[in-house]
This record gives sequence, structure tokens and C-alpha cells, in this order.
Amino acid sequence: MITGSMVALVTPMSEDGSIHWESLEQLLDFHIENKTQAIVSMGTTGESTTLSMAEHKSVVKFTVEYCAGRIPVVAGTGANNTMEAIELTRAAAEVGASMGLSVVPYYNKPSQEGLYQHFKTIAAAVDLPMILYNVPSRTVTDMSNETIARLSRIDNIVGVKEATGDVSRVKAIKQLAGQDFALYSGDDATSKDFLLEGGDGLISVTANVSPLAMQNMCEAAMSGNLELAERLDNLLQPLHKNLFLESNPVPVKWALHLMGLIPPGIRLPLVPLHSQYHETLKHAMMESGIL
Repeated sequence: MITGSMVALVTPMSEDGSIHWESLEQLLDFHIENKTQAIVSMGTTGESTTLSMAEHKSVVKFTVEYCAGRIPVVAGTGANNTMEAIELTRAAAEVGASMGLSVVPYYNKPSQEGLYQHFKTIAAAVDLPMILYNVPSRTVTDMSNETIARLSRIDNIVGVKEATGDVSRVKAIKQLAGQDFALYSGDDATSKDFLLEGGDGLISVTANVSPLAMQNMCEAAMSGNLELAERLDNLLQPLHKNLFLESNPVPVKWALHLMGLIPPGIRLPLVPLHSQYHETLKHAMMESGIL
């Protein structure tokens, strides 16, 4: 089980939208040096929805090969087409990814039984540990605790990224799925409370810009050091709030560019952060000590 802070990594791009491989190397080194516990490549924050299938596979392959075992790589492998999700999962397994992260199918609104059959089919097709990803704010469908528990009984479904922001689900899922089933927060703003309730870690947007503080907060919360966890969480809250001034990953890519870590590129239909938010986000970065 991976525990602690995992980064939902951006995909650096030049202004023309092409992938900037040199900046990707720089980001991976940055996270290894700052105690991030795993790289999550090609999730929502990585703009998986606007990269081609070939690009998606290439980014995962490049990330695994560059990290070379120095840090686990969790590959985003989800899709709203079950066969496409199998293809991405198989590709991730072939290049040596540690796990796959598979999102609830978006747009087509499957039933709970449809969700169960979707993930069961992927797990049966590819022998790669899988983390489920429940983010109803983007997918519309909310995977129930009971469906998560059913899926937890499949050997290579090992955890869930819970991005509802409802920390009461931690104990409920643990009770249904068992203590060995990993629970990761997908909501930075409530992640401290999620961990204090018994969560095993988080998959974080904020960790892109403040990886060490995120990992230190995780360690404090998971060890029961409430005072330190709260102090670090208070430091991070301006980022948690303001990195979502517009749709993720628009603000976090602007922040990383301001830090000199990536070029300013992003792909349509997303566009760079509106100028009206620049000072607000810059101030939040200063409050949190990263500028």
C-alpha cells in the first residue's frame, strides 16, 4: 500500500500545446526530492481528456522510464468506454506502472451495477493493481460505498480515491471494505480530516506546487500529531482554495509557470488563467510560503 502524499501531476506543455518533455523531467525530480510518495500520471490534472491515446501512453511510459524505480508511478487508466479503459490499463502494465487509477465512467451515467461490471471487467482483463476514482463533481455518477465494498473483494482492486469531500465516508468504507483496502482523499481542502478519520493518503493537486508541506501534513495526521497537522493544513488552505479559482488544472499550471517549473501551455477547451485571478492566486502562494 502506498501511503502519504501522491501528486496528481500536470502535463507540461509549450504554448502551442505540445508536450514539454524537459519540464516533465524537472517536475519528476522536484517531487522525488521533496518526499512525494507517488506520481499519478495522466489523471484529470494531467489533462488526460485532451491528449490522444498515443500521447497518453507516451507520457505514462516516459514517466515510468524516467523515474526508474525511484518513486512509484500510478497511471491514469480510466475511460467511459470499458474497452478503452482496458487498453490504457494494459499499456500501463506493459511499461511497468505500479498501479492504475480508473475513474468512474463520465457522461454516460451508469448504474451501480454498471459501475461494478465495468471495473470488474477491467480487473479481469489486466493483472495490474487498480485504484478506483470516485469524483461525482466531474463524472455526475457517485459510486456508492456498497459498490466500492463489492469491488474491494476483487484481488487487484486495492483502493479508492474518494473526491466527494465527505470525510464521513472513510469509516463507512473501511467498515464495509476492510482495513487493507486503501482510501485516498481526492479533495485537498478536506484531506487533513480525511486522514485523521483513518485515510491512507491523498492524491493531491496542491502537491504540484507544495509537495514537501503536503507530505509533512500527511505524516503528522497519520501519526496522530494533530497540532502539527493543523498548523501545516492552515498553511496550505489558501492553496487548496485558490488552486480551484477556475477548473483544474488551469490555476495550478499558471502557478507552476510562475514558479519557473513549466511553460505556460494548456490545451483547448481550457485556456490560461484569467488575469482577474492572477493577484489572488499569487497572494495565496505567498501566504503558503512558496513564493
